[in-house]
Amino acid sequence: MTLFKSREAILAAAILGLLALIATRFPGFIAPGNLARVFTDTSPLIILALGQMVVILTKCIDLSVAANLALTGMLAAMMNGMGVPLPLILLTVVALGAVMGAVNGFFVWKLDIPSIVVTLGTMTIYRGLIFLLTDGKWINAHQMTDGFKAFPRMVILGLPVMAWIAVAVVAGFAVLVKRTALGRAFFAVGGNPHAAVYTGISVGRTQFAAFVISGALAGFTGYLWVARYAVAYVDIAGGFELDVVAACVIGGIAIAGGAGSVGGAVLGALFLGIVKNALPVVGISPFWQMAISGSAILIAIAFNAKSSAAKGRLILKTAEHRA
Repeated sequence: MTLFKSREAILAAAILGLLALIATRFPGFIAPGNLARVFTDTSPLIILALGQMVVILTKCIDLSVAANLALTGMLAAMMNGMGVPLPLILLTVVALGAVMGAVNGFFVWKLDIPSIVVTLGTMTIYRGLIFLLTDGKWINAHQMTDGFKAFPRMVILGLPVMAWIAVAVVAGFAVLVKRTALGRAFFAVGGNPHAAVYTGISVGRTQFAAFVISGALAGFTGYLWVARYAVAYVDIAGGFELDVVAACVIGGIAIAGGAGSVGGAVLGALFLGIVKNALPVVGISPFWQMAISGSAILIAIAFNAKSSAAKGRLILKTAEHRA
């Protein structure tokens, strides 16, 4: 019974059930090679969902991640066209992404502006900057060097580098959340900010750190996205920020902050990745795809609300018993 009370176990079972259902229509979908491709396609979502997770844990939200990705990806492509070495491109996009995240964190921390307002504003600004930099022009595959495009596609032990990067980020976040003071601070700030202050944790600095981490990951993912798909344009990853938030919600990251897990965020991203890859294969229209994704989000929110309510009732009962 304890197993099925675990959000991760329930979500993993749902993913397996979804795969089994898809296999009845298209058995080739569950072939190891195809599942590896699905995981690779979902890697950007996994990376960004983990960054979003730490932001949400602190009672904030970052709606600028896709715009951050688009701007850093475009700059990576432009730098490549100018002959800048790949290591310097990677360093630049990670640093720039972190700076854009820091801008969000600064306004939330120092000016006490709600994160949803801040990141809606910066999302629009970052998209506008792409247009100003490029005048709306695209950068296509023939304008990118082979080395620039090859890195995320290189295959090591059967998986592309992009997939291995996602695995490394997952491992890094598992250590961050479980083994570091900063990881524990994310939960403390989101769970009870007043108590966190009494223990010496700065709520503002912790939220700032979360935004910087989210921004740095978005910057790195910008290069990975542009290099893998070999195209950069103004509307790249348009609306992808909603998928990132949805992956967190489906994975059990509490929008109210203070609750969630790395495993949940990863499974939420994988669930969405499988849905988006499988439904077109089995002939389901894009409208049904959106409906199914939206239904999954609503069910996840309802599940989260019910779980929170159950914990509240338990506390009341315990208090009554002690009284």
